[in-house]
Amino acid sequence: MEKATHQQTKAHNRNLVLKTIFEHEAISRAEIARKTQLTRATVSELVNELLTEGIVEEVGTGASIGGKSPILLSLVPDSRFLIGVNLGQDNFIASVVNLRGEIKETIESPALRHNPDETLALVIDMLESLLQKQWKPIVGIGIGAPGLIHTRQGMVLRAVNLDWENFPLAHLLEERFHMPVSILNDSQATAIGEFVYGKHVSSGNLIVVNIRHGIGAGILINGRLFQGDGSAAGEIGHVVVNPQGDVCRCGKRGCLETIASAGAVLRRTGVASLSEALERWENGNSGMQAVVAEAGNALGEALAHLVGALNIHHIVLTGEMTRFGEPWLESVRHAMQKAAFHPLVEDTRLEIGMLDYRACILGAAAFMVLEDYDLLFLQEH
Repeated sequence: MEKATHQQTKAHNRNLVLKTIFEHEAISRAEIARKTQLTRATVSELVNELLTEGIVEEVGTGASIGGKSPILLSLVPDSRFLIGVNLGQDNFIASVVNLRGEIKETIESPALRHNPDETLALVIDMLESLLQKQWKPIVGIGIGAPGLIHTRQGMVLRAVNLDWENFPLAHLLEERFHMPVSILNDSQATAIGEFVYGKHVSSGNLIVVNIRHGIGAGILINGRLFQGDGSAAGEIGHVVVNPQGDVCRCGKRGCLETIASAGAVLRRTGVASLSEALERWENGNSGMQAVVAEAGNALGEALAHLVGALNIHHIVLTGEMTRFGEPWLESVRHAMQKAAFHPLVEDTRLEIGMLDYRACILGAAAFMVLEDYDLLFLQEH
């Protein structure tokens, strides 16, 4: 293993200091040193760099514990901006986001699915529109997209809805806009958004399951996204749960998606929209209630496998199926508890997410910073 250079060590320590400031509304230099175990001199030097860059500011004094009151530091939320994009909805949605996850401006457009080039052109038009606005500097673009995504390659391996296959989306956009671009699965982006901004009390481990027309999970372990060897960890929608079930769009029969997704509920009940399905469900339509309950049961059984494999105590559910509320959630919970090994599931908390489509946008943007704080330093570019 090669020894880290002085520059690498300095960058690592600087990012550690910045991460600590990110995690607090306000914090003193001494507290940063205590939390990072860096020397006070090192912290002071690095904080001065952050002040010069305008990413951090001094915001007053804290309570004294003897001696001089400490000067508190805080992030400057509007010192940098990112663009977060959600391609997993019926409409494509893109937003400018600041460093505290505040959405400054949003545009959306009906998703084009005629051919790959038209879809790309639409994404480019939306990004160009936001880049022309007053939000400066924008330092990166984060995209959450449906399907199989290889984040490290910046590649959409397969996105059936978008007609993209082995599509180098990140590379194409980086060439166009001359700034860093990252792409990850929309369920993984949603998981990051819920973890960072959803105000869920968590140990640092979290599973977020996104149930829309498809089903996918995002997994965070020790506060970091777990993507697996090929970036596709959490792709649970195409696991067969009923070999005699309906044919799935992936070609297999009886995938989880064919029973538990919003699309499955509409297809199995012959209803045109989720709003109509909800109306029937709320009015006590027995056929609709049975299909929704079966969807919840199938999801709960799938979650039991995740609990058994990962033993994570906190699961958040997002997406269109959450509109069926507590009765649906209870069917998921009951099936999960029934199917899982009881000692593993008795402490598992299951709840509905807080951020709707915004979780994907915020998570896609936050992922860029969490993976590479260096992109915030303009004087190095």
